[in-house]
Amino acid sequence: MKKNFLTAIAVMVTAFLVGTTIAQAADVTFGGQLRPRFEVNDQSDFNDNTDQNYFVASRIRLNANVNVNESTSAFIQMQSVRIWGDAIGTSTTSTGAGNASFTVSDGDATVGLHQAYFTLKNFASLPVDLKVGRQEVVLDGHRLFGNTGWTTGAQTHDAVRATHKHGNHSLDYAYILASESGTTKTEKDDVDAHLVHANFQGILGGNLSVTYAALIDGCGLGAGTGAACLNLDNDIHTIGFRQAGQLFGIDYRGEYYYQFGDAAADGAASGIRGLAGIAPGTGVITRNTSAGKDIDRDAYMFGVRVGKTFQNVMMKPSLTIWYDYLSGTSDSDAAAGEYGTFNTLFDTGHKFYGYMDLFLPATGSASARLGLQDLAIKAKIQPMDKWTVKADYHWFYTAEGAAGNPVVSAGDGSLGGSPGANTAGAGFASSGIDGSDLGQELDITVVHKYNANTKIVLGYSSFFQSSLFHDINNNGGDGADWGYVMFDVTF
Repeated sequence: MKKNFLTAIAVMVTAFLVGTTIAQAADVTFGGQLRPRFEVNDQSDFNDNTDQNYFVASRIRLNANVNVNESTSAFIQMQSVRIWGDAIGTSTTSTGAGNASFTVSDGDATVGLHQAYFTLKNFASLPVDLKVGRQEVVLDGHRLFGNTGWTTGAQTHDAVRATHKHGNHSLDYAYILASESGTTKTEKDDVDAHLVHANFQGILGGNLSVTYAALIDGCGLGAGTGAACLNLDNDIHTIGFRQAGQLFGIDYRGEYYYQFGDAAADGAASGIRGLAGIAPGTGVITRNTSAGKDIDRDAYMFGVRVGKTFQNVMMKPSLTIWYDYLSGTSDSDAAAGEYGTFNTLFDTGHKFYGYMDLFLPATGSASARLGLQDLAIKAKIQPMDKWTVKADYHWFYTAEGAAGNPVVSAGDGSLGGSPGANTAGAGFASSGIDGSDLGQELDITVVHKYNANTKIVLGYSSFFQSSLFHDINNNGGDGADWGYVMFDVTF
């Protein structure tokens, strides 16, 4: 009995010592974020007679960064995204279940994994680091791949990423399972993404990046809907470059991307005359979603930016002018069997196309797939230590005028008809809408660095819509406003 007791004690002590050794061997650090944001949300109402919506959205993160040994590390990031006071099981909010004060029990279902990956350095004795798991993929200025950090939930991908770095250049390849139908044989919801990215430093006072990205979707409209595969190819191949830096004291950026591939699904979904199989002038739209319809993708975008910051002047003012052009689809494109609307892939537009997110969808549906032009002037000053004030003004236009594709269908956000009528087939032309003006937006942001770990951000935006924007979106006839106060605490 005594011998068995001593043996048990020895096993326990050994297990404790081994566990302690393992814990000591792994270098574990913890961090996190608390980010509540109060919003006066009116940016999609466009009706002065209705009340504004008030709510508080929050992001809570807890990170664990583990250096297991000299060649292996891991990162795990838990995240809870919620609306304060949201009721348990509510399906009408975008943040999932929450905990209202009047619920009978704690049923919080908001906590999940934002990131969880491990990294193998010099994988297989090659000069390549391999990162495997759920991770943020951020390239350059977040144009095509970014974490969309403003969005409360942010953007991550289930991916395998290989990175090679040497000297002043780096090379990345990533395979992303963008959408997966599960373990069944069906592939109706499967979308695979491939990414190749190279960056070269020290060119023209900055960095040159070259990118190739492919989204492979063999089902098109069936993807993500749970419906049967419609066999409409929707492959998007994007290739382009970005050069950004500073020359002669001037900050600059220039980038260009071209898209090709099959666009049968986008053509069928868009309701654009011609792609929908309609003879010009009939005034009637009948979608053609039959398998094998041949529609080629032929789209592009470019962006330029120049700016100057006066470091040696009071308040350090800066002024930036930029212009973005995203191609759209016209009647002539449709007649040629081409789909010309540029797809931004992963909805990273908050950083670029106004803070009210009125042109956010990657498909371009917010501008009736007529494309988008954005001319912006951005100013910034630092009126006192730890305070920054920014003001941006945007002029938005379609790339193709309303008359360039005067008939679009109702059904996916690309609405035609007379203003407010949502009448498929009536179109912009018959409702008297022409031109390309979509409206203007003013964004004002105040940032206070309260301390090394805390920022307080205040913002106000206003959008002045045009008749064309009103006709596309079938909304109220007024302007729209939006404001917020956000605390961002990191540790």
